[in-house]
Amino acid sequence: MQYILVADDNRDITDILTLYLKKEGYEPIIARDGVETEKMFEQYNPAAVLLDVMMPVKDGYAVCKSIRKTSNVPIILITARGEDYDKIMGLDIGADDYIVKPFSPGEVMARLRAVLRRISVGQGNVDGKVIRIENIIINMDEYSFYIDGTRIQLTKKEIETMWILCENPNRVFTRDNLLDILWGFDYYGDSRTVDSHIKRLRAKLDKVEHPTWSIKTVWGVGYKFEVNS
Repeated sequence: MQYILVADDNRDITDILTLYLKKEGYEPIIARDGVETEKMFEQYNPAAVLLDVMMPVKDGYAVCKSIRKTSNVPIILITARGEDYDKIMGLDIGADDYIVKPFSPGEVMARLRAVLRRISVGQGNVDGKVIRIENIIINMDEYSFYIDGTRIQLTKKEIETMWILCENPNRVFTRDNLLDILWGFDYYGDSRTVDSHIKRLRAKLDKVEHPTWSIKTVWGVGYKFEVNS
């Protein structure tokens, strides 16, 4: 049986999510604040985390960053704050999805099933694989990314983005394509999420020379990994 860690200080929310999780065949474990969430995560090694942002002691963003230092477990952020900035920030620090309160428990279960299906990048394409293209090495076993032997510190989602693009050099992906592949067909985002994500990714990649390739914007369409050599 898979453990699902539910981190929220609102007992009404944890009670209803516990009920639905048990119906889905999961074993819920509950944490009431950010520090307890980290302790429970280490103790139970859950299959996924449903993580409230506004928690006592340590907020969900800080907990998400902490978990991402050691684990790529799926994380769904749950919060009452639905502004675009908050969503983008959550996704940029490594969350896999973002749900705004009030929510339908059925929607949370659907999002949970989706992220668990997407543990491997590209809907099952990755299983201990390594991509070597131009001066890039991407190792999905380690979730590591190198340019000319220099490790570039990317987030989980940034590495997944590079895997998808590098696996398909010179193929154009629309913004909707990338939303579907990387966040799932049921992610209720918009193209600005992708644009912000690519902008931050480029800023990190540009710290190292890469004259033979680039992430190219195809105006009005989307993005591609373009090989120039």
